[in-house]
Amino acid sequence: MRAMRLQGTGRLVAEAVPDPRPGPGQVLIRVAACAVCRTDLHVVDGDLPTPKPCVIPGHEIVGHVVEAGPGVEGLAPGDRVGVPWLGHVCGTCRFCRSGRENLCAGARFTGYQIDGGYAEYTVADARFCLPIPAGYSDAEAAPLLCAGLIGHRALRMAGDARRLGLYGFGAAAHIVAQVARHEGREVYAFTRAGDAAAQDFARGLGTAWAGGSEEAPPEPLDAAIIFAPVGALVPTALRAVDRGGVVVCAGIHMSDIPAFPYAILWEERSIRSVANLTRADGEAFMALAPRVPVRTEVEVLPLDAAATALDRLRAGQVTGALVLAP
Repeated sequence: MRAMRLQGTGRLVAEAVPDPRPGPGQVLIRVAACAVCRTDLHVVDGDLPTPKPCVIPGHEIVGHVVEAGPGVEGLAPGDRVGVPWLGHVCGTCRFCRSGRENLCAGARFTGYQIDGGYAEYTVADARFCLPIPAGYSDAEAAPLLCAGLIGHRALRMAGDARRLGLYGFGAAAHIVAQVARHEGREVYAFTRAGDAAAQDFARGLGTAWAGGSEEAPPEPLDAAIIFAPVGALVPTALRAVDRGGVVVCAGIHMSDIPAFPYAILWEERSIRSVANLTRADGEAFMALAPRVPVRTEVEVLPLDAAATALDRLRAGQVTGALVLAP
């Protein structure tokens, strides 16, 4: 099969590799679409340590089951499934036993420690595959598998905030904005300075305001979610949230947070992070998405354009999400 493999930091190479085979509890999936996520960029750029050698990135996978390995129940050839970031947990630690499998120290992740979807085929643990709602094409569904899931988990961390700020208006934010509006919240979009196209895109999704990340919103926020991997946005967001507000850091990697005065944290403001996802998150969001309904803005590219897609993501030249279609 054709696949894009990581051959040293920053170097994705198109190669012909043997077709994978499903083991016990696994399914072989023909990849129909795999969205390009900023976490893929962190894997390729070396921001996340010790990936699997020559790993195939990609963890927003939509495809069809080709073969089920021994012991698989509930999935059969032809079924359409989604494969998210979380690919394995130990199942026995205190985090797994308390519904927090996203914090399992033995967790393994798709496109990082497990080969992912920048390929024609992939193998996944059947227990971690998610159903894809009808009504979405393969490409439209792919960003739901991380941008949607992590964004929705971050939104839940923001509590019942009525005025919500989104810093970094990319794949995740354009989905979260729709869910937040569905819930009756006011959404304030923050983009790179001067990015008029992204601000227009945000307004088109019903945001109450859109501007540069260096600007103050017209009203104090009740909560802010930071999707951009920029630590300097943490004190910026703290200054934007009202008393009792929360700043949620939704990325897996962020540049260092600069020192800031205690005064902008005082009055019961708080900072928290989001780590990974649980299978329960996936099931809940896949049921919610068609009810909103969430509509994803996607641009489909061929598999061999993976490196170009990552370059565009790095440069902030993406509206919505890029999707690779093998």
